Amino acid sequence: MEKNNSFLNQANQSAEVAFILLGFSEYPQLQLPLFLVFLTIYTVTVLGNLGMILIIKSSSRLRTPMYFFLSHLSFVDFCYSTVVTPKLLENLIVEDRSISFTGCLMQFFFVCIETETFLLAVMACDRFVAVCNPLLCTVVMSQRLSFVLVIATYSWGIACSLKYTLLFLTLPFCGTKFINNCVCEHAAIVAVSCSDPYINQEITLASATFNEASSLMIILTSYVCIFITVLKMPSAGGRHRAFPTCASHLTAITIFHGSVLFLYCVPNSRSSWLMLKVGSVFYAVVIPMLNPLIYSLRNKDVKAAVRKLINTNLVCQLMINVK
Repeated sequence: MEKNNSFLNQANQSAEVAFILLGFSEYPQLQLPLFLVFLTIYTVTVLGNLGMILIIKSSSRLRTPMYFFLSHLSFVDFCYSTVVTPKLLENLIVEDRSISFTGCLMQFFFVCIETETFLLAVMACDRFVAVCNPLLCTVVMSQRLSFVLVIATYSWGIACSLKYTLLFLTLPFCGTKFINNCVCEHAAIVAVSCSDPYINQEITLASATFNEASSLMIILTSYVCIFITVLKMPSAGGRHRAFPTCASHLTAITIFHGSVLFLYCVPNSRSSWLMLKVGSVFYAVVIPMLNPLIYSLRNKDVKAAVRKLINTNLVCQLMINVK
């Protein structure tokens, strides 16, 4: 009972704290150019991800497990970018860069949802089934199993985020705290805590490392099996058809996990804060824009669905004009 009261008192005290996201405030001459760049990126992100979802939902050719997972990846990217980018844009054009404790807590919670990590792993399993067992693909990766896998990735991501958020609430804060980042992320927040965050950092690092390592293990295992299967294919045509189905996914994996590992490797020192800011912005703002571009530019099915959707809209518009 005393522990619960202590926790509530600490949470109430922290709720009175104000955080200030410093962002790129040390470069005043770059504020407007950065605003225009990030606004453009966010616009492309919203149009690209929502457009991808619309195309997948409206095309009967894209009603496969691969595109079902891709539609959820687009949804996650859209939500992730929307949680981070508007506040980033606001801080680039206003002098008041403060964010309430509750606002920072909510942003921290959504930023820590690791659904995309395991969604990419699930997509690797789908590619494994499609390449290694193409005749059984629709049976093995059924609609029901696909739905269960997506629900599992959301559930696990939210559960992990709740754990990180509860650890966040155990940290005491006092007065006005300057967060040397554009986002309320873990490393920047624990740096301004009024107590030793060692245990908090170790628990968070262990959990995040487990998620990263396990998802990478699933991906590597899937692609090793895919690579062996492709090498055993007797015809060059079969190999040529197999690789394009994996190329986009491998590109997305490389960019996503490369940025995550970069953030892990950045040393926690004052001299590395700029690298951490750039890495956080790339992870939270740029990657959500890249995924729909990666999956659409080299994908014939998506291109065909886009052309069909455009032609259908043009025909409808012409019929309306004629009437």
